[in-house]
Amino acid sequence: DSLDETEDVSLFDADEENTRRPKQKKIKHPLASFFHLFFRVSAILVYILCELISSSFIACMVTIILLLSCDFWAVKNITGRLLVGLRWWNQVDDDGKSHWVYESRKAGQGKKSASDAESRIFWLGLITCPIIWVIFAFSALFSFKVKWLVSKRSRHLQVPRAPCQQTSTMSSLAPCKGAR
Repeated sequence: DSLDETEDVSLFDADEENTRRPKQKKIKHPLASFFHLFFRVSAILVYILCELISSSFIACMVTIILLLSCDFWAVKNITGRLLVGLRWWNQVDDDGKSHWVYESRKAGQGKKSASDAESRIFWLGLITCPIIWVIFAFSALFSFKVKWLVSKRSRHLQVPRAPCQQTSTMSSLAPCKGAR
C-alpha cells in the first residue's frame, strides 16, 4: 500500500498546447468559481441561521452535511481541475492493491492554464472556510457551551465535523500540487 506514488498523466486528453502564455486575470470558469464558494458559504450560513430557518436540529444537521458533501465532490471532481488544475483518485490494480493517483496540470498547457483570479478564489475559499468553522468551535467552547460540541440535540455538533471534512479536502490536494 503505497500512498506516496504519483503518476504523470495528462489532465486534459485533447487540445493541449505547449505554448507558454502569461496567466490571465479574467475568470474563465465563472460557474465553477460560483459553486466552489456556494456550497461552503451556504453551509456556514445554514449553521448561523439554523434557528431561524428551522426548529428541527436534524434538518439543519442534514442540510449542512449535504452541503459539505457537495462541496467535497465539487472540489475533488470539478473546481480543483478547472480552477487550479489539480485532482486525485484511488485506483485498484488487478492484484487488489490500492494506489492513489495525483494529477496537476503541467505548466505551459496554453489555454488550459488557470487565471490568477480563479486560483485566488480557489485557495482562499479552501483555506478560509475551515478557519471560520474553527472560530465557531472556539466560540462555542469559550461561551461555556462545551456540552453543545458533543450534544446529540445541538447545532454545535457540526462544528467539529465541518473543519474535519473541509481540511481533508485541502490535505488531499497537497500531493496533487507536487505531481507533475
